Amino acid sequence: MEALRDTDPAYIGSHALLARLGAGGMGQVYLGRSPGGRLVAVKVVREEITGHPEALARFRREAHTVRAVRSAYTANLIDASLETAPFWLATEYVAGPTLGNAIGVRGALPVETCRRLGAALAEGLASVHAYGVTHRDLKPQNVILGAQGPQLIDFGIARGIGATALTQDGQAPGTPGYTAPEVLLGGEAGAAADVFALGATLAYAATGRPPFGTGVPSTVGYRAVHEPVDVAGVEPGLAALIEACVAKDPAARPDPPEVIRRCGVRDALVDDPVYTALLALGEPVPLHEMRTQGPGYQYVPTQASSATAVTRRGSRTAVWAAAGAGVLVALSLAAWKLLPLDGDGGGGGPARGADTGATGSPAQRPAGSDAGGGAATPSASKGAVKPPAEYIEGNQISHYFWKPSADPALASHGVGQCNISADQKPPGADMQTSAKATGDSATIEMRIKYAEMSPTKPEPYYVSVAVRAPHDLGVSGKPFKVDNKAVGFTSKPVDIYGNWPSGEFLSLKYPDDFAEHLDGKTYPAVPLTNDPGDWTLVFYHVEDDPKKYASINCSGFRVG
Repeated sequence: MEALRDTDPAYIGSHALLARLGAGGMGQVYLGRSPGGRLVAVKVVREEITGHPEALARFRREAHTVRAVRSAYTANLIDASLETAPFWLATEYVAGPTLGNAIGVRGALPVETCRRLGAALAEGLASVHAYGVTHRDLKPQNVILGAQGPQLIDFGIARGIGATALTQDGQAPGTPGYTAPEVLLGGEAGAAADVFALGATLAYAATGRPPFGTGVPSTVGYRAVHEPVDVAGVEPGLAALIEACVAKDPAARPDPPEVIRRCGVRDALVDDPVYTALLALGEPVPLHEMRTQGPGYQYVPTQASSATAVTRRGSRTAVWAAAGAGVLVALSLAAWKLLPLDGDGGGGGPARGADTGATGSPAQRPAGSDAGGGAATPSASKGAVKPPAEYIEGNQISHYFWKPSADPALASHGVGQCNISADQKPPGADMQTSAKATGDSATIEMRIKYAEMSPTKPEPYYVSVAVRAPHDLGVSGKPFKVDNKAVGFTSKPVDIYGNWPSGEFLSLKYPDDFAEHLDGKTYPAVPLTNDPGDWTLVFYHVEDDPKKYASINCSGFRVG
């Protein structure tokens, strides 16, 4: 939530505006107050897209959907202007923390709280589905923990004109890690896709971890399509329910009534002491003052025509300051992206959000920086780059495999290629790497080509090298006859511009400079001769968090 700006209107229709709640591709969302003093969430379509027929058609359909769905688990429509500009709609405002923020503050929830929450969310989905619509983006950030129970919300502020099916850049509907496999593969987002999202949301609540790990969207999407959900440490009965909900085959998933039955709750969620404690995270200190003293406190009736219903002020004093850490106020624009069960407005075709290749199947990608986005690049301002983590955590799955050239002459010189490309390109010119294996050890070198030609030293760009054996290595360091999907033995991050301005390669020695870091433990690198074959090198850009890294290059060498 932010204070209003001088360019913001004082009123939308008859609703006095108090603060900004968010902004995105379709428009701006405000916290408002009705003439009778009721808090509302008001969304206004941006002026520059009001002339786009597709955008307005989508907005009107969404408004009609919100009006049609009258559920205890969604916010009701209060008012709307759908025929003439400015186009807007107002819904009930719900104060409370999102499930995502609550878990971020508290951590994983007890099993019984998860069961009660799961039953309530399933009941909410059943209620929405009864009106013939699907939510399409259920996730922890779209669940408000309200005083009467959870509310299903969908801000809709991160979707542009094409969000009825695929966004303009080809992204699939939903959020990586919570989007069902059939949707990622270009299919319909039906009721079963909502159940998948429910199971993934419960997995997050029960573990405090993203259900399919972290990384760039294509990585997370690949895991959702091909790999099991993370329920490590979850009570077996709850884990089995979650796994059923996120079954790869939509026909194998339980429907919401079956989820409710399997949760087996006998007490109200609002009587759960853990849930009650979470509600305290939701009310910011200034909200009471905003209810009675916000901008436009003296209500001035506006003209009946919605085309002239927006008034402006030249200046104002901000009346809202952010509350303390961990406090969140969330609006409830339920069904902002709700679409009919029959797929009206939906689209097919492979989803680029799943990183499709020429075959249309999701490409295998390695771990990236964090959930929901690619790795960050260094700031353009001097001194803005934070020191790197001391190591990178090997808590991801790596799908990189290097193979030598089919030409024996080239293969003998270590020429080959990896099966997939890197997550991001390093700054500057091309990256150069080399590796030479001798006996049990190898020398690995890297540099950014032509960096020495820069008149000033480039900002630090920290890189860690991962060395991966051909096969999975047990605790003893002896290989199992299965492909290695571990991140591998990694070096301490180094500034790739460390030898500037000479332009010389940075050199690392395997196994001396390498170790594996996993679950708080460190394991020494093993001799190369433990697993003869094609070894893979993955070069990662590293941030200040050991779990935030993205690949920038891949190569390898042959042993034996």
